[in-house]
Amino acid sequence: MEQSRAPEALFSDRVKINGVVTLMTLTVNGQLRWSDRCLVVEKEILGFVVNGSKIKIRTIVETGAGICCGGNKGALVRKNFAFEPLSDDLLRLWCDNLQNYIDSLGRPKRLFVLVNPYGGKRSASKIFLDFVKPLLEDANIEITVQETQYRLHAKEIALSLELPKYDGIVCVSGDGILVEVINGLLERGDWKTAITMPLGVVPAGTGNGMAKSLLDSAGEPCTPANAVLSIIRGHRRSLDVATISQGQTKFFSVLMLAWGLVGDIDIESEKYRWMGSARIDFYAIQRIFCLRKYNGCIKFVPAPGYEACGEVTSIECESAGEVIPSEDGTDKLLVNGQQNGYQGADIDMKNLNWRKVDGPFVSIWLHNVPWGGEDTMAAPDAKFSDGYLDLIMVKDCTRLGLLRLMTELNNGGHVKSPHVQYLKVKAFILEPGPRNDDPSKEGIIDVDGELLASGKGTYRCDQKTLLAYEKLHINVEQGLATLFCPI
Repeated sequence: MEQSRAPEALFSDRVKINGVVTLMTLTVNGQLRWSDRCLVVEKEILGFVVNGSKIKIRTIVETGAGICCGGNKGALVRKNFAFEPLSDDLLRLWCDNLQNYIDSLGRPKRLFVLVNPYGGKRSASKIFLDFVKPLLEDANIEITVQETQYRLHAKEIALSLELPKYDGIVCVSGDGILVEVINGLLERGDWKTAITMPLGVVPAGTGNGMAKSLLDSAGEPCTPANAVLSIIRGHRRSLDVATISQGQTKFFSVLMLAWGLVGDIDIESEKYRWMGSARIDFYAIQRIFCLRKYNGCIKFVPAPGYEACGEVTSIECESAGEVIPSEDGTDKLLVNGQQNGYQGADIDMKNLNWRKVDGPFVSIWLHNVPWGGEDTMAAPDAKFSDGYLDLIMVKDCTRLGLLRLMTELNNGGHVKSPHVQYLKVKAFILEPGPRNDDPSKEGIIDVDGELLASGKGTYRCDQKTLLAYEKLHINVEQGLATLFCPI
C-alpha cells in the first residue's frame, strides 16, 4: 500500500521547546509541525509575538480536537505555546515565514468595532471585553472601538466613517446595528465602494439572526468566540439587500419583514423585555389565543417554480423619489434627503410577472436568511445571495394549528404545514389593511426587528415611524453587501 507523502516544507529547522531540541516545520499547505504535534495555521493560529529569543504562538483550538483535524466540535479555548530558534538569524527567518503565510490568508489587519451596550440583556460590553478584544489582540489586529449611544447612531457613524482606514466593520450587538450600518453605507455618495466593506457580526443581542445564520451555515455554534474567529479568518460572502420603498423614502433590509402575527409578537412583546428572549414565546401564546387577522393584499414576482401561487395581476409604476434639477442641467433623484445614495435594484418592475393574493391574513413573513433568531429557523431554504426573499404566508389556521407551528420554528418544520405557503420572490408589494374583526384598528410592519410602520390603534402608534402604514414596494439586489463568514 502506497504511503501518503509528507507535506512539502516551506521552512524547517531545529528549535528548542521546553529546553528540548526538536525539528519544526512550516509546510506549504499551512501546517506547523513538530514532534507528534500539528497546528493548522488558517484554522488554529491567531498570531504570534516575539519575547526575547522566543516566539510565542497564540492559538485557538477546539476541546477534544485531534491532531490536524477537526474531530467533534467542542468549545473554543485560547492556548499559547513558545519555541526558541537556535540563532537570531533563524528567529528572524521564522518570523518572516510565519508572518508571510498569515498575510497570504487575506485576514483583516484594521477593524472598526461598534458595540451596542443597550441591546438585548445589555451584555455587549462584557462580550467585547471577554471575547472580542482578547481574540483580536491575539491576532495582532488593530481596532478602533465606538460604543453606540442612541438609536441610529451606528448609521450616522457609517455615513461619515473614513473607510479606507479599515479592512472591515464589526458589530457587537444584535441585528439592529448591522442594519443601521448597511443603511448608512448605502446613503453615502460613495456607496458603490462603501458597501463592499466587509461587515462582521458578533452575537450580543436578543435575536442574533444574522450571526446564527452565518455560523450555522458552517455547522458552528452561535457563540461570540466562533463569530470573532470567523472575522479573524477573513473569509467573505455576499449578501442580498432588500430595498423597501414608499414614495421617496427608502429603507434597506437584510434580515426580514413581518406583518401580522409575527410582526405583532416581535414588536408588542417589547413590553416584556425584562424577560429576555423568553418574552417572545410568552407573548406568542397570548397573541395566538387572541388571534388577529388582517385585511389587505400582497403582490409578488415568484421565482421559477413558484408561479402557481396567487393569480395573475399587474402593477402601475410609481416614482421612487423626487426628481430635482441640478446646476449642471441634469436631474438628480432625491431619496431620504440624499442625492447620490443607492437607489435600489435596477429592475423594470412594471414588466415582471406579477401575482396577487388577497387577505385576510394571519401572517406575512419575508426572510433573507434562514434564521430570524437563535431559536427560530424561519426560512430553511433561504440563501445569502440567491437574489430572492423567502415568503412564509399563513392565511388561515386554527389556534391549535398555530401552536403546533410554533413548536416547529426551531427546526424549520413549520414550512411543511398545510396552513403555510412557502415560496421565493424577486419583488414584493404589501398593501396592509385593518384588522378583520375591528376595522378601526390597523397593524404593525416590523423590519429587521424594528418598528417600520404602525397603523391606527396599535402598540406605540403614537411613535413616529420611518414609513406610513400604507402600500410599500420591496425589491432585492443580489449580493450587494459583504459579510465576514466562517468558510
